[in-house]
Amino acid sequence: MKKLLMGFLTVFAAMSLAACAEESKEVVQTEEHTGHAEETTDHSAHSGMDHSGSGELPEGLKNAENPTFPVGTKAMMHADHMEGMDGAEATIVGAFSTTVYAVSYTPVNGGDPVTNHKWVIHEEIDQAGTEPFEKGAEVVLNADHMDGMKGATATIDSAEETTVYMVDYTSTTGEVVTNHKWVTENELTTE
Repeated sequence: MKKLLMGFLTVFAAMSLAACAEESKEVVQTEEHTGHAEETTDHSAHSGMDHSGSGELPEGLKNAENPTFPVGTKAMMHADHMEGMDGAEATIVGAFSTTVYAVSYTPVNGGDPVTNHKWVIHEEIDQAGTEPFEKGAEVVLNADHMDGMKGATATIDSAEETTVYMVDYTSTTGEVVTNHKWVTENELTTE
């Protein structure tokens, strides 16, 4: 009986060591591909964001009169909403006058909370009305820039009346992005 028990323990130990070695191998492979031993979701970098868009505009959005960057012009982006955006050259495909918001929300699909998401515009907020929202207001989002955003309850982190731009660009990481919503005027320069 003692020999049988020792044999069982030896087999069990060998199987456990093999499983640990395989798990360790998977972690090493993950590190090689991602640079991290565990997968993380970096909402500050807007992972899960749909960088390209259809170009469809929210109802009621008005074209900007005499924007600093007219449609068709090229500008340098100085924004870090997403990897590869800062320093990329953008072509302006739309310029609109509105109130732009940074918002914090918990995705409706149960993902991790997102803080200070840039940007959602006034016309992408459910039942927005004509008056801009103030910092701290709770709103429901109609925007679908990221998974789980549409229908989420959000808190306004900041609000600014400005010109926002829809842009096409190739990121510094090589991703071709079309009809990206949104970049604010102070995130663009001519150089």
